[in-house]
Amino acid sequence: MASLARRVRSRAARRLGALGALAVLVAVADLLAGRSLDPGAVLEVLRGGGDPTARHVVLHLRLPRLLVALGAGAALGLAGLVLQSALRNPLAGPEVTGVTPGAVLGAVTATGLGFAGWESPAAVCAAATVGGFTGAGLLWLLAGRDRGDPAGTAVHGVLVSAVLGGLTAMVLLVAPGELGSVVQWLVGSTEGRVWAHWHLLWPWLLVWAAAVWLLAGPLTLLRLGDEPAAAAGLATGRARALALLCAVALTAGAVSSVGALGFVGLLVPHLAVALFGADLRYALPGAALTGAVVVCGADALAQVLSRHLAGWLDADRLTLPVGALTTCLGAGLLLVVVRRAPDRTF
Repeated sequence: MASLARRVRSRAARRLGALGALAVLVAVADLLAGRSLDPGAVLEVLRGGGDPTARHVVLHLRLPRLLVALGAGAALGLAGLVLQSALRNPLAGPEVTGVTPGAVLGAVTATGLGFAGWESPAAVCAAATVGGFTGAGLLWLLAGRDRGDPAGTAVHGVLVSAVLGGLTAMVLLVAPGELGSVVQWLVGSTEGRVWAHWHLLWPWLLVWAAAVWLLAGPLTLLRLGDEPAAAAGLATGRARALALLCAVALTAGAVSSVGALGFVGLLVPHLAVALFGADLRYALPGAALTGAVVVCGADALAQVLSRHLAGWLDADRLTLPVGALTTCLGAGLLLVVVRRAPDRTF
């Protein structure tokens, strides 16, 4: 038994190391992917040289964008795995449980209605957090006794998400400013992320990721079902509430930084569980690294595609939002997940 546990730990450590190395490679690719500087100029800045313009682009535009993409991806990966474990539903995710729509509503309200001071990163983060907790609270209230039932929770989550999406559309209709400044929250974009966004995101991510890690044992029990978890001495209602609190906070932090990145929180947990199994002591850090790799890689690909599309369309500037890319790719992967286990609740 001890030998088996050592082998499991060793395999998990190797896979985490491989994911960490992949994250570094993807981060370097993302840093080199922009079109304003060639890769040689970027590498020169990283070595401590380069002209002032190149240093500004790399150190004050590309680097914070890269870090925000990594942090938001890690937060969404963790949030998705927590939600799927707590609700025992493989199709649960921030996008379909009211959490992301609520956070988007908060961010769009802060940036779209033109209230003085509401456009700052700190205000947007606060508004997104309030919106995310509002969406989760509505789900918690509506689900009632169905909170432990995957199907019932999923139905209520879709209803809450639809209502919050409708409210967001109403805010967009009355928003006095340009739609471009608020639509990014609906689609998800890393464009224009600066150090202020990163300085807000990283301590938030650190605190809530640590809280999730402390819940790894209870979440692993919740995956087995309420009855086995209760038989093991777990207070399932309290554990589920704490897990949802962490998931909402992580999602709100990510949405307030980059907007709604479709399907990241829904599909990354499946990849993490496939790599690390159902023991969340290993799957949780795996989900964080996988989410970071997915979002950062999608951001690099979006920048490359934007450059080529601008050339084909003879446009001065064309920006493909990273959220559009994750949504398109995630929709195809979701079909694979559903067809592999159409009748499985977990």
